[in-house]
Amino acid sequence: MTTAVKTRGALVPLLVIATAQLMLVLDDSIVNIALPSIQRELGVDSVHLPWIVNAYILSFGALLLLGGRTGDLWGRRRTLQLGLTIFIAASLLGGLSQNAVMLIGARAVQGIGAALVAPNALALITTTFPDRKTRDTALSLYGTMSALGVVVGLLLGGFLTDTLGWRWVFFINIPIGLLVILGTRTLVAADRHPGRLGIIGAALGTGGMVLLVYAITRFGEAGFADPTLFILLAGSAVLLATFISTQARSRHPLMPLDLFGDRNRSGAYVTVLLLAIGPMGTLYVITLYLQQVQQYSPIQTGIAWLPFAVGLVLGAGGAPKLLLRVPARAIASVGALLSAVAAFWLSAIAVDSSYWLHLAPAMLILALGFGLAVIALTQAAVYRVDADKAGIASALLNSAQQIGVALGLALLATVAATTSALPGNAGMNDGAALTAGYGTALLVAAAVLLAAAAVAIATLRPGTTAESAA
Repeated sequence: MTTAVKTRGALVPLLVIATAQLMLVLDDSIVNIALPSIQRELGVDSVHLPWIVNAYILSFGALLLLGGRTGDLWGRRRTLQLGLTIFIAASLLGGLSQNAVMLIGARAVQGIGAALVAPNALALITTTFPDRKTRDTALSLYGTMSALGVVVGLLLGGFLTDTLGWRWVFFINIPIGLLVILGTRTLVAADRHPGRLGIIGAALGTGGMVLLVYAITRFGEAGFADPTLFILLAGSAVLLATFISTQARSRHPLMPLDLFGDRNRSGAYVTVLLLAIGPMGTLYVITLYLQQVQQYSPIQTGIAWLPFAVGLVLGAGGAPKLLLRVPARAIASVGALLSAVAAFWLSAIAVDSSYWLHLAPAMLILALGFGLAVIALTQAAVYRVDADKAGIASALLNSAQQIGVALGLALLATVAATTSALPGNAGMNDGAALTAGYGTALLVAAAVLLAAAAVAIATLRPGTTAESAA
């Protein structure tokens, strides 16, 4: 059986993995733009509207560990193909939805498919591209697609909603997904590894993650005033603690705890979680600011984020070459600091802030730092991993990032809403009050990104470059 794809023939597998990741991340943002149209046509109550987004985040984030381990045991290419099939079917169901219940259910099933695809797409990089240079290029493109998917989602969501209608934000996944499934034949069909999935461990781990992600989404809706939040957090803590206890004793653990014995890898997971909170939460806040304060249309909002896309391409594209000469710790910490500076800069927004002088430069720097940091952290998390644990190591990285995205949206949305409603802001006009809330939320994002830089400095190895890691 072929065990590697030669560098010269790596283009198609590279595009397959990158496009699969783009499609998944794109779905995090493409639906946001279409929400007003969906609400009008389907008559969705305001209280249920956020669940069109949250249902996807909940099932995606909660099932990532299970998806990664399934790939390790059942075969990553087969698991990837199964996940893509589920994702495409759910996208068709979402586009045909006639009411809110049907659409929210379709989004939850999309998340199940995404949880099977994401960790195995990343793990397949290590088995499909054994050559270090090609593997670094693949990781760079993977990281770029992970972040670019958010911006592409805003652009594509605005265009499709304004032209073909909101249903096409789901239908567009079908031709893309079918092409990716066709292309998966070029990926290495890695050997299955011995072991068992562990039904008890899977139930405990998945249940704990479901409650945790659900708690985060509830926090975004009601903040600390919701008593259910604390019940969910307590239940999640009990299930996850029991899960860890069973994994320590299991002969075939769903999550091998020795993965956390490497301080470099553990630090990468924590830093990725914090890093995802900042830029993704900032993107959410500035998107609201552009539409609600500066009255941008959906298409104008998507176009306004193009400097962010440029910054991602520069950061993620330049990181692999830098990693050959500079330790991942330095690149990750500098990248997080750059993003923190950008978030602090954006926190000074006013009702009439100039796009070209204030917003665009900060967007570019925010994405540049994020692109540099995420590639360095991806390398730290997935390099030096045994072949039979590559899937779960990748799933943990994806879980950290997905939880960070959910937490960033919830935290910054709550801060913005709470600050806007303070007595001191109540007398302002709507635009000024909203802007005050957004500015405070962006200060919180800057503080979180500073914490990410500190964790990277404290935990990542000081002298490990990609050259030595290989």
